[in-house]
Amino acid sequence: MRVVLRMPERRELELKGGRPLRAVLEEIGVNPEGVVVVRGEELLTLDAWVEEEDTLEVLSAISGGA
Repeated sequence: MRVVLRMPERRELELKGGRPLRAVLEEIGVNPEGVVVVRGEELLTLDAWVEEEDTLEVLSAISGGA
């Protein structure tokens, strides 16, 4: 599986699939509460199952305002 991190610099990783998204984020040391993960056009939840052929984009979840 290809994982594209955009936090804020772009970095790509190749990881093993066939497991829940939460396990992938734990492996790469990313706090699941601080990111949004997208597969194609689909926003994923932490219990989503990810496979070898997937490409995931991990984006920093930034909030703010005035």
